[in-house]
Amino acid sequence: MTEDHDPTAPPAPPPTPTPLHGPSVPPGPTAGTGPRDPGDGVGGTRPAVPSGRELRSLPPAGRTRRRWWPWLIVVVVALAVIVTSRIDLDYYALEPGTAQSVQQFITVPADRAHPVSHPVLLTDVEIGRVTALSYLYFRLQSDTALEQVGTVTGGTPPSQLGAQGALEMSQAEVDAKVAALRHLGYKVPATAAGAVITGTLAGTPAYPVLAVGDVVTAVDGTPTLSASAFVTALHRYHSGQTVTLAIRKGGTGPSQPTPITLKTTIVNLGYNTNGQGPYATVDLGIIDPEDQVDYTFPFDVSINVTNIGGPSAGLAMTLGVIDALDGGSVTGGHTVAATGTMDAQGDVGDVGGVAQKTVAVERAGATVFLVPPQEYKAAMSEDRPGLKVYKVSTLDQALAVLAAYGGSVRPASPPKSTAPTSTLAG
Repeated sequence: MTEDHDPTAPPAPPPTPTPLHGPSVPPGPTAGTGPRDPGDGVGGTRPAVPSGRELRSLPPAGRTRRRWWPWLIVVVVALAVIVTSRIDLDYYALEPGTAQSVQQFITVPADRAHPVSHPVLLTDVEIGRVTALSYLYFRLQSDTALEQVGTVTGGTPPSQLGAQGALEMSQAEVDAKVAALRHLGYKVPATAAGAVITGTLAGTPAYPVLAVGDVVTAVDGTPTLSASAFVTALHRYHSGQTVTLAIRKGGTGPSQPTPITLKTTIVNLGYNTNGQGPYATVDLGIIDPEDQVDYTFPFDVSINVTNIGGPSAGLAMTLGVIDALDGGSVTGGHTVAATGTMDAQGDVGDVGGVAQKTVAVERAGATVFLVPPQEYKAAMSEDRPGLKVYKVSTLDQALAVLAAYGGSVRPASPPKSTAPTSTLAG
């Protein structure tokens, strides 16, 4: 039996679905189907409103979450770099410096000058204090040597190292001129002029009164024309006494009387490997004074090496003066470098940092390198096939090596001047 169906009746609405969980919720408006809201600002549709749970999970409007820990790491690293860069360790780092023409620093009278086509090279070493920050870097450099501070300074306060280097260079320039001119036959008279101060010890009576380069010419009115005469004169005095020194400040001008009261002081010389000791008891506090000698030159020769301290360019400067005055062909057309001190008598002395200097001259293309005998082993410490190293202890030996390479070198000549030479006192 079938049910009757009225085709004209409206269809029955679909049944409302029953939710599986929770109470029945009346249906709300569907997103995008409601009437236009002028406040929406877009196309007349209203976005769906998220649930309360979704609202709580979104960040507040206009705020973003930032991570602070990367900035903390940056700050910590920056502070560590600043602190470690200011902590000095008990080392100096010796690095290869430069090898450059010595001729650029030498001036001779135009009527005596000769053009120099292949000048002698002088070489130097870069030296700097090692910090906690730079220690590892220097350790990893194969051409860098680390030396104890005391070994480098010899007890000289670090504040005086610059002045000491400048004094040594100034003395080396004078001695190079004397040795060169005497080799060429010019007579260069010498006059004893006092005792030059090379350094003073901190905390002693001398430290605030005497400076590097000062020259002492008398002690309580008694002339002291040499270092030995000065030291001998001081032996008459003891702690508590006041002594008056005649001082030429900076080695120039007239002597000025300067009183100093002696005081027994124990000082740490600090050149042992651990930087402690040996200790010394002093009354004045000067470091190894040297003879101050004034010379009278037959004509003006100027040597003015800039930005380099110490006496190690003495041999190179001497060869450079000879080259400028004697034909300009001392090197025989070869690239020659030299290191070593030079005294007025033409003797070559020991220097430091030769291993690093050898690297520098090789980089500069030198084929001949003249070094003091004491430093020959250091210069030969590594195989350098393009560089020949020669040990020389005198100016004459250095010139003989260059003559073997084709250098045109005049033998030592008898003096051209009959001017008297003063006898050095002491």
